[in-house]
Amino acid sequence: MVTAAAPVATEAVWHWLGDVPDPEIPVISVVDLGIVRDVAMDGDTCVVTITPTYSGCPAMTAIAADIERVLRAHGLARVRVERVLAPAWTTDWMTAAGRRALQAYGIAPPAARAVDASALLAPDAEVACPQCGSARTRLLSQFGSTSCKALYQCADCREPFDYFKPH
Repeated sequence: MVTAAAPVATEAVWHWLGDVPDPEIPVISVVDLGIVRDVAMDGDTCVVTITPTYSGCPAMTAIAADIERVLRAHGLARVRVERVLAPAWTTDWMTAAGRRALQAYGIAPPAARAVDASALLAPDAEVACPQCGSARTRLLSQFGSTSCKALYQCADCREPFDYFKPH
């Protein structure tokens, strides 16, 4: 545990933030999701900058509270979470470990962004099933369990699954 008087390396804070799960998809951390944009010390205050996946993301209040809780548990007495909207979050900021965690959890990770991201949500877009790996899938709904996901179904194993939309 770090005492309030001891200097804290930002690398340690990044490591601790890796233990903060996304409240909507708890198998991925806020770091692996790519919403933690910066960690800095402002005197004795640890400042964590986050960017929501969507500007109206309802989970941001819970994420900020979880960040503060985890950092305080590591002995940081002063924590400030700042939210920034620009640049807008993109699935390109997700880590490879985060993409693997989504896949293992049964959510198809986002494809690489295209010039026209809407092409990746077309009914004939190739999205591999996270259950069996088949590319024979079809779009059922532009919105899945949350607004950042679309609902697909596999033609081979017949399982429905969420696809984390690229943007």
